[in-house]
Amino acid sequence: MSMSDSAEREITFGQAINEALAEEMRRDPRVFVLGEDVAEAGTAFKVLVGLVQEFGPQRVIDSPISEAGITGIGVGAAMTGMRPVIDIMFGDFITLTMDQMVNQAAKIHYMSGGKLKVPMVLRTTLGATRRSAAQHSQSLHAWFSHVPGLKVVVPSTPYDAKGLLKTAIRDDNPVAFFEDKMMYQLKGKVPASDYTIPFGVADIKRAGTDITLIATSSMVHVALEAAKRLAEIDLSAEVIDPRTTLPLDKQTLIESAKKTSRVIVIDEGYERYGVTAEIASVIADGAFYYLDAPVKRMGALDVPIPFSPALEDLTVPTAQTVLEMAKTLCGRN
Repeated sequence: MSMSDSAEREITFGQAINEALAEEMRRDPRVFVLGEDVAEAGTAFKVLVGLVQEFGPQRVIDSPISEAGITGIGVGAAMTGMRPVIDIMFGDFITLTMDQMVNQAAKIHYMSGGKLKVPMVLRTTLGATRRSAAQHSQSLHAWFSHVPGLKVVVPSTPYDAKGLLKTAIRDDNPVAFFEDKMMYQLKGKVPASDYTIPFGVADIKRAGTDITLIATSSMVHVALEAAKRLAEIDLSAEVIDPRTTLPLDKQTLIESAKKTSRVIVIDEGYERYGVTAEIASVIADGAFYYLDAPVKRMGALDVPIPFSPALEDLTVPTAQTVLEMAKTLCGRN
């Protein structure tokens, strides 16, 4: 459905997540939420406020502090017919879920010859610049993107967040769903009616002809701001949001690269062996003879995220650094 089918209403990214969960829990009694502080507190970010009042503590379950336990319960519940949505408060703590996600959830369907499945969603966060220091600020979505059997979602707007989360909950595979913790108050148009967004379909957030900016999650907004500034010097930037890193819509990315001949890939995860490297490789392979410049990558610096605000702000790409890189690629410096 198109957004014009519904009354124009604006809600926040956090409200979009809350609505998606509430609607899916009403639709399917097998859906339940499990995690630290998800019930009474409504999560540390207040995203799930009100759910326990409607659905009760049997379906919105506060867990002890054990990410491995939460995820293990989720995998077992999913294998036996439930559709759990587990909440890992900070994305940094997926370190504690790696065995359950990588060796159990991702592999059960394959190892059981298709007899078992794990229809589970792991919701967690990414994103720096919140002054949360080195253990609460990382963007580790590339790790799960590396593993066959998992799907990985990185929404950038309230509209995408709601539609993609509903798709994730209905999917029969384990899905890792990464929400930027700095975007929960971001407002955007979201239809009141039911809709879903398919996985593996990139979204062209802004059309352009001179350079392609491929950006994920929070970096979509950085890229859009850079594109606005580039327009002031008569450079037309196309901004593309893959929306899911796995499955990845390679075709849309390659077609845009062929059209503009210059590409910057922007992601808040670490640059080394990261999402930017994978996407740059896709472009280099699929659009090589159309490129007028090397594919450039911009990610988090290869340092632990600092607590100092002045230092932390230097570790992630900004509209200004993207602007400078784009000007260089287009021969404007």
